[in-house]
Amino acid sequence: MPRPSPSPGTIAPHASRLGLPVLARRPSAWTIAAVAIASTVAVPILAVVSSLASPAGEIWRHLLRTQLIELTINTLLLLTGVGAGVLALGTLLAWLVVHHQFPGRGIFEWALVLPLAVPAYVIGFVFLGHFDFAGPLQTGLRQILGPGARLPDPRSGWGVAFVMTLVFYPYVYMLARTAFLEQAPGTLETARALGRGRFQAFLQVTLPMARPSLVAGTSLALMEALADFGTVATFGYRTYTEAIYRVWHGMFDRLAATQLAVVLLGFAFLLILLERGLRGRARYAQVRNHGQPFEPVRLTGLRAAAACGVCATVAIAAFGIPVGQLLVWAGQTLARTGLPSEFGLQLRNSLWLAAVSATLACALAIVLAYAVRLHPTPGVTLAARFAAMGYAVPGAVIAVGVLLPLAWLDDALAGGLRTTFGVEAGLLLTGSAVGLVFAYLVRFLAVSFQSVEASLGKVPKNLDEAARSLGINTGRTLRQVHLPLIRRGLLAALALVFVDVMKEMPATLLLRPFGLNTLAVGVWQFSAESLWEEAAVPALAIVAAGLLPVAFALRRMARPGRDLPLSPEA
Repeated sequence: MPRPSPSPGTIAPHASRLGLPVLARRPSAWTIAAVAIASTVAVPILAVVSSLASPAGEIWRHLLRTQLIELTINTLLLLTGVGAGVLALGTLLAWLVVHHQFPGRGIFEWALVLPLAVPAYVIGFVFLGHFDFAGPLQTGLRQILGPGARLPDPRSGWGVAFVMTLVFYPYVYMLARTAFLEQAPGTLETARALGRGRFQAFLQVTLPMARPSLVAGTSLALMEALADFGTVATFGYRTYTEAIYRVWHGMFDRLAATQLAVVLLGFAFLLILLERGLRGRARYAQVRNHGQPFEPVRLTGLRAAAACGVCATVAIAAFGIPVGQLLVWAGQTLARTGLPSEFGLQLRNSLWLAAVSATLACALAIVLAYAVRLHPTPGVTLAARFAAMGYAVPGAVIAVGVLLPLAWLDDALAGGLRTTFGVEAGLLLTGSAVGLVFAYLVRFLAVSFQSVEASLGKVPKNLDEAARSLGINTGRTLRQVHLPLIRRGLLAALALVFVDVMKEMPATLLLRPFGLNTLAVGVWQFSAESLWEEAAVPALAIVAAGLLPVAFALRRMARPGRDLPLSPEA
């Protein structure tokens, strides 16, 4: 009687034990899907980089003569100002609320996160509405001191850096707050016993141990500043993101826009390298002292008033004043003309684009995260990490990269239809919602992937083994076991991507089909013409949607030891 042949799954283990050549196993469907997703998402970035194969010398000479130096200096100055601002402000606020007890501390802990709900370009046009030459502050100043009185021009580098600092400091604040809370109380007590004062212990012990979190938070803020278009365009501050849009739509020169996108992509990857280098090789491990809780220092008198004043000033300036002014302007617009005529259409477009993109992003994230869970090989892990790199790439670069392959596909489809059926199809993908959704997926897949992967990581592996022992395949295990257990992380991912899509401006402006306007486009159109009151209605809708991920972050901040809002590996 012939012996049954071993199954393919048993060949490798038996062969390895006997010292025989190991037969390569066929990759699973999950592995193939993960590699396919990563390859597709990488196409726009590779398309931008591939433009260097045929450099346009004349374009670069023209850029060097006219604007390249100015764009580089302005971008570097902006990153320097925003980096220094968010690092100092976020660390100071986290130190105050974690290490000190003062009136209103419990409110400020969550109130200081609220600016994340307001896009930078919204705070930017509110800021200009107050401080511009025709704004109420300068108008009142001229009435009191005479026609020659005026404030420094807010449409400058310091104005942009100030606005972005107010919007992006919560990245540093949340990570710094979590890092400070995770430090064992005995660490500071040991430093105090060695003769260090409280402030010295903070500088010499607390800050160095929190360095990975501080660097990670600052790098996230710098990525957002580098990708920003609405704020710099509203202020008339020349950066690479603004130049790409102007060259594309003003000069109709896609090749020049692509060449500029390569430089902007280089800035993004330099920031990644800088973040890794500043974080260093050091690892800071601590053992929490569960028996003795962390005791903040109680402040009284002038110190308590100063701490309360600093936190209140930042919260009011970064959230209270902008949202309050938006409410006033929106009320005036509604009382005078009612809802803007295009608001309903913009809201519908924003909602369905965000819903479709969030659903697709989460579906792809589930495939990637589950492939890594089932087959954590270097190839699968690298593919997942590569697919999640889009968040570090500015939206303007992704828009340029998406257009290049879509134009090639359009040419191929048009040629095929013309040859086969004699039909002139025209442009099918370029300038369509398909390209716009694809750009959103490339940009925000990382957001959904990190949330889904973190949730899957909390599911015990023995559940997978139990399902296999019962003969349940991986797809059914995912549907019946894992998805119900990770539903909260999945909902968080849906909300985060949904809001990010609603706020996204550069990719939307560059790729939107003719006549398709979103809330972000509406804000841009009104603010570009200094119609602040009309811009308030769509801006408030975006802020209201932005409160969703902030609510998730606040909920997680209440449990810093178990479920962090962000991680240094983000």
